[in-house]
Amino acid sequence: MTRGVVLIANNNESIDYILQACYSVNNIKKYLDLPVTLITDTPDLFKTKYVLYEKLFDNIIEHTPYGDYTVKTYRDGFFDSKPLKFKNSSRASVFDLTPYDETIVLDTDVLIFNNNFLKCFDQMHDLLIYRNTIDVCGGRSDGEFAFISDASVDFYWATCIFFRKTLENEIFFNLVQHIQENWNHYRLLYQITSSVFRNDFAFSIAIHIMNGSTSGDFVKEFPGKLLYSTDRDELVTIYDDGVLILVEKTDNVGKQTPLRTVNTNIHIMNKFSLDRAIKNDN
Repeated sequence: MTRGVVLIANNNESIDYILQACYSVNNIKKYLDLPVTLITDTPDLFKTKYVLYEKLFDNIIEHTPYGDYTVKTYRDGFFDSKPLKFKNSSRASVFDLTPYDETIVLDTDVLIFNNNFLKCFDQMHDLLIYRNTIDVCGGRSDGEFAFISDASVDFYWATCIFFRKTLENEIFFNLVQHIQENWNHYRLLYQITSSVFRNDFAFSIAIHIMNGSTSGDFVKEFPGKLLYSTDRDELVTIYDDGVLILVEKTDNVGKQTPLRTVNTNIHIMNKFSLDRAIKNDN
């Protein structure tokens, strides 16, 4: 039975997702001691830009994301934002692409600082996805992460996924691909106003369908909790055991307060600040 971690990294004109993956792989090896496979649309960059990092990965798989890229607004703190290419459609194909029987799929902006994810392999459920995560800043409204629209179904985070290669999971990932290929239909059906394809939404819709279009237990939660820092916050420093973040104050828009995490996995949504922190650490 083979086990491993899969990262997906497709750069755009400003965000270096491959560099994020190259940085993350060290902590994955340190805390999880698992092989890591990278899926990317530009593997040739390891012959030029990322020469020193290629040996960190056990496999590098080339995959062109499905369809045309979309554009979304990337925020960098409260005041700055930029519309950029969003090449995020490879995740639905990960069931076919993974070389492992048991796979943990992680976004490149998930920083690992403990071994909680290893518990995935010791439990009986074949598909795990986070339904609930924790904002590093208590008191902020998290309504956008409760449901995929105001009058629609539960929100699930496609940020982290654990699955085994079972027939039922193959059907599930095929369904996610079907939703992706027919996104305009499904986003209107589920009352999603934005036309931008999001994996969180597609996986949430697929889970709803697999549950018989009602509440159910087709998926289970990951072990432990995952912190997240929104794109209105700023990652300042990455330490061996955690991070330092400037968190937006809930009672003073545009102002920030420092917060330090220790031995806790965290999802950093401000990609610009993640890139800066990684470059400052190298």
